[in-house]
Amino acid sequence: MNAITTTNIKELKKLFSGKVRDIYEIDPDQWLIVTTDRISAFDVVFNEGIPGKGRVLNRISNKWFSKMTMLPNHLISTNPANELPYLANYPGIAERSVIVKKVNRLPVECVVRGHLFGSVYSEYKAGGTAGGLLLPSGLKLAQELPEPIFTPADKAESGHDENIDHDRFFEVVGEKTGRQIIDYAIAIYIKARDIMKGLGIILADTKFEFGIDKDGTLILVDEVLTPDSSRYWDGDSFKVGESPRSYDKQFLRDYLNTLKWDKTPPPPPLPSEIIDKTREKYLSILNTIEKI
Repeated sequence: MNAITTTNIKELKKLFSGKVRDIYEIDPDQWLIVTTDRISAFDVVFNEGIPGKGRVLNRISNKWFSKMTMLPNHLISTNPANELPYLANYPGIAERSVIVKKVNRLPVECVVRGHLFGSVYSEYKAGGTAGGLLLPSGLKLAQELPEPIFTPADKAESGHDENIDHDRFFEVVGEKTGRQIIDYAIAIYIKARDIMKGLGIILADTKFEFGIDKDGTLILVDEVLTPDSSRYWDGDSFKVGESPRSYDKQFLRDYLNTLKWDKTPPPPPLPSEIIDKTREKYLSILNTIEKI
């Protein structure tokens, strides 16, 4: 199976090509979002893709969108070939695509954390905080937090997203909208966390994106609870103080941390065994999520 890392749908105008997704304009109110097989780590996109990754992410995201009914989302169609029959001319694209509402996407990453890991673990070790929020002393790597916390970040189109405090978050999105986002983000995380716990998986953290539609309604956009946007850990082997066995990009990050690479472009080539193992992890979490 070959990886689909570029798209060129001639019938549509391409608006944007991100780290993973390409966005096309269907009409003034609708977009086609194509989830490619591109993979990024440390905000650098690799030359090699992960075969089938876009299909996996699309299926996982669509599954979670269908479960999170506490607020509207941007989906119009999860079967875009029905509305756009010319997609049949582009093998593999329809199964990686959705038709969505055109929205004003808010320029923030809305991160909810249930465990102490990643960038906030370094912050905690340095000053006892996570995303600027004071945490109890004595917490260890990967330990579950007393309650989930919301740690926003600036949304960077390229380069690194940067953590911001709640005051800056409210400046960007407005306090009323910000309060809504925090409530929804934590509620979605808790619901997904509890579902996955029943399947033997720990949802350690995740990030969401929100937008405002033309009616002024807050809606959930982009992707939801995929292994690109979330940390999924194996519950059976989990131990506080250790880097958990994961079903997400952490495997790739851990490999890259063994290299003499400064985390800036150009990226190092990915060996076939790393590509294959990464693909296995994505397929494994897909198989679990499709049980819900």
